[in-house]
Amino acid sequence: MKRNSLSRRRFIAGTGAALSAAIATGPITAAHGASKTSSNRTMPFSYCLNTSTIRGQKLSLDKEIEITAKAGYHAIEPWVNKIHDYAKSGGSLTELRRRISDLGLTVESAISFSQWIVDDDARRGEALEQNKRDMDVLARIDGKRIAAPPAGATREAGLDLMKAAGRYRALLELGDEMGVVPQVEVWGSSKNLHRLGQAMFVVIESGHPKACLLPDVYHTYKGGSDFNGFKLLSPKAIQVFHLNDYPADPPRETITDRDRVFPGDGIAPLTQILQDLHANNSRAVLSLELFSPTYWKQDPLEVAKMGLAKMKDAVNKALGTS
Repeated sequence: MKRNSLSRRRFIAGTGAALSAAIATGPITAAHGASKTSSNRTMPFSYCLNTSTIRGQKLSLDKEIEITAKAGYHAIEPWVNKIHDYAKSGGSLTELRRRISDLGLTVESAISFSQWIVDDDARRGEALEQNKRDMDVLARIDGKRIAAPPAGATREAGLDLMKAAGRYRALLELGDEMGVVPQVEVWGSSKNLHRLGQAMFVVIESGHPKACLLPDVYHTYKGGSDFNGFKLLSPKAIQVFHLNDYPADPPRETITDRDRVFPGDGIAPLTQILQDLHANNSRAVLSLELFSPTYWKQDPLEVAKMGLAKMKDAVNKALGTS
């Protein structure tokens, strides 16, 4: 972490600032090294900013990267369409990769919405081509993982999960070629992968050694799963975790993405979740993912800083650290 701290100080000065997995005792396969507290005790988690949190401010990708570093995060989780736009506008992905590294950041995950899971062969073929393009630009900036949500399989129930597992394996094999790992993402509003058990079925039955889950506090609640399910998942199963919170109102039936709030500002059992992850030797990257119009009206750097402070407070409360 010393290198990261030095890089951030330079930045601030220069800019004005398969699855091995249902067994909880599985091996630690950390995405990013554990962070340190001020007393040099090793912490199990590292902190990432999903750029949806400041998406409403309509910043350029390079500005989002600057804010992420200046706010003090270890990593960034960009949206792949922003990477494509950056390249199309003449930006060098080689230079972008170097800048991300110089600022002490890693790209632990990225957001994409291909319809890899759908029954329609033509749409699924187009989705794999999209994934190939997305993984290509992501790999060029040293991106490690990409979200694989059930896009296109949200409104109608009845998807054959064994077929979905085979399709996920095909996506993983493409990832093997491209050097990027796709993560099955739970979507609480999906009629098919709205529960942890459904998503983990797809992960497990893919039979691929790199298969993993991308869970989310809000989506777990929205989809109706019990948070005790996280007790059963090993570190290899969860490498990136979308951290957020939700209020008591609106209720589960009508709550939407935009209602998410900073960790600790809602009613989610964050202490239990983080303690369960820690008990399983998790080294997950905690990525702040919010879609709040309220936060989008505020200064993006202040939002990013507040989000990181709230995440750290939640972890400290759960683990009794400071």
